[in-house]
Amino acid sequence: MVIVMKESATEQHIQQATQKLESMGFSVSRIVGVNHSILGAVGDKRGVDPRELEILEGVERVLVITEPYKLASRAVKPQGSRLRIGAMDIGGDDVVLMAGPCAVEGEAEIHEVAQVVARSGALVLRGGAFKPRTSPYSFQGLGKQGLQYLRSAADEHGLLVATEVMDVTQVELVARYADILQIGARNMQNYNLLKEVGKTRRGVMLKRGFAATLEEWLMSAEYVMSEGNDQVILCERGIRSFGDHFRFLLDVSSVPALKERSHLPVIVDPSHAAGVRSKVPALARAGLAVGADGLIIEIHPHPERAVSDGPQALLPDQFFILVEELQRIARAMGKRFADNALRTANGQAT
Repeated sequence: MVIVMKESATEQHIQQATQKLESMGFSVSRIVGVNHSILGAVGDKRGVDPRELEILEGVERVLVITEPYKLASRAVKPQGSRLRIGAMDIGGDDVVLMAGPCAVEGEAEIHEVAQVVARSGALVLRGGAFKPRTSPYSFQGLGKQGLQYLRSAADEHGLLVATEVMDVTQVELVARYADILQIGARNMQNYNLLKEVGKTRRGVMLKRGFAATLEEWLMSAEYVMSEGNDQVILCERGIRSFGDHFRFLLDVSSVPALKERSHLPVIVDPSHAAGVRSKVPALARAGLAVGADGLIIEIHPHPERAVSDGPQALLPDQFFILVEELQRIARAMGKRFADNALRTANGQAT
C-alpha cells in the first residue's frame, strides 16, 4: 500500500501514520516529495481495511497497488512526477538535454566539451570518471581526478554533473561531485548499489539492463526509492536483440509503456544504441517524438582521439544541428526546450 500524506501534514502526523502501519505488520519506507510525503507500506495487506488509515489525521489518501513496484507505480502520482534537481526540472513540459564525452580524459578536454554543452542549451554535463569496460586492459577512467575536472568544468559554465558510480565504495566520493548518479546497464540489478545511492538524496539516472523487462527495471527503481530517494530518472539505452544493424536495439516503445506504468521521468540514450555517430540523430529524434522527457548524448571535439566510444560521439557542429531539430520537435509536441534556464538562474548565461 501507499499512503499519501496531505500537504499540510506535520511530522507528528507522519510519525503517527508510520507507527500505525508498523503495528499492522508493515515495513514502511518514506519518500519526501516536493508537496507531499509518501509512505510505502510493504507487507501482507489481507484483512487490512484502508479506511483505518484514511481516518488518520494528515492522511490524504490510501492506495492499494497490485504491481510489485509500489513507489514507482503511476497510481502514486497519476499526473507524473516532476523532479527538481538543482535548478533543473524534469518530467514536466521541459525537455532536458544532457551531453558530454563517454569518459573524462583530461582537464582541457572536459572544459572544451563543457563550453559546447553550454552553448547548445543543454543543462547537464555528462562524463565518466569511473568506466566499466569489457576488457580489463581498456581505459578505466581517471577516478577522483576525473570527478574534480568534471565538477570544475560544469561549474564554470553553470551546468549540472551526471556521472556513473560503479560500486558501493564509490558512492560517497561520487556524490560529493555529482548532481546525478548514473547507474549503468551492467549494474541495474546491483541491489546493494541501488540501496546505497537511494540514501544519498542525489538524482539517480537508472539505465535499463541489456535484457531487462520493464517490470525488472521498475523493481530496480523501487530499490532506490525504498531508501527514501524519489529523484529517479529512467534511461532507455537499448537492449540486446538478434539484429546486427545497430549496436543495441533502441526500444522506443518502452517510453510510452513506462509512462503508463510509472510516474518517473524517462530519458533516451541514442548514442549507446547506435554505436556510430551517423545513426545517433535519427534515434534521438525518435526518442523525443515518442514522449521522452530528455536525452543524453555523447559528444566529443576530437572523437578520433577519444579513449572510449569515439565512433558514436557527435562532433560539436553535428550536435548543434541536432539540437535545432530537437527544438522543433519539442515545440510541435507542445513542450519547451529547457534552453539555458539553469545558467540564467545562476547568472552565468553564455
